[in-house]
Amino acid sequence: MKFEKMFTIIKELKFDTKKILCDDGETTTFIFRPSQLSKRFQGYDLNKNFQIWLIEGQREFRPNHLRIMIDLNLRARCRPDLKKELLTIFDNIFYGKDPDKEIELIKNEKFEHYLNSIKTIAYLHQLFIIEQSYCYQKPSKFDPPTLFFQGWIREVIDSPKEIDNMCMSICNGQPPQVNYTFKENKKHEKFDKNLEPLWYLK
Repeated sequence: MKFEKMFTIIKELKFDTKKILCDDGETTTFIFRPSQLSKRFQGYDLNKNFQIWLIEGQREFRPNHLRIMIDLNLRARCRPDLKKELLTIFDNIFYGKDPDKEIELIKNEKFEHYLNSIKTIAYLHQLFIIEQSYCYQKPSKFDPPTLFFQGWIREVIDSPKEIDNMCMSICNGQPPQVNYTFKENKKHEKFDKNLEPLWYLK
């Protein structure tokens, strides 16, 4: 579903309830809104806080952003011929489009290496963007702040750097290379309203 509809579902989710959003036959993706915050998240707005969960067999766990980064890097490495398609799909999801429709672009393609189905990864991507849009409260050098995350998505797909080094940079809070974000960043002097798709590859 599109960004706006998914965002509405999340905002209207009642406390201490969960909602399944995606089931690809192997992995189930659901969200949960707790009525209490742990000590780690005391600075969060309780009314905006929600959690993203995965179920795989008997395992139930909370994924983080690196799961998407690692999965997409693996896909790009084993299918470099599909880099533009992957970038297009995940840019379009960033721009608010429906993950289910976007992944149709590569529905018949095979990847030797990945962590989850492309459907699950696409849904996680949308959910993490919404989480940052809805819950992020700190000052950012990016406008929109979610461009920090999207810049890294672009870099892990396109860059020849090793994934462990990129993940270390992400975990340390380093921004993605500026060439993946500057024209979309309203705080950058070279911000440009009129951009072509995949402008950063030009």
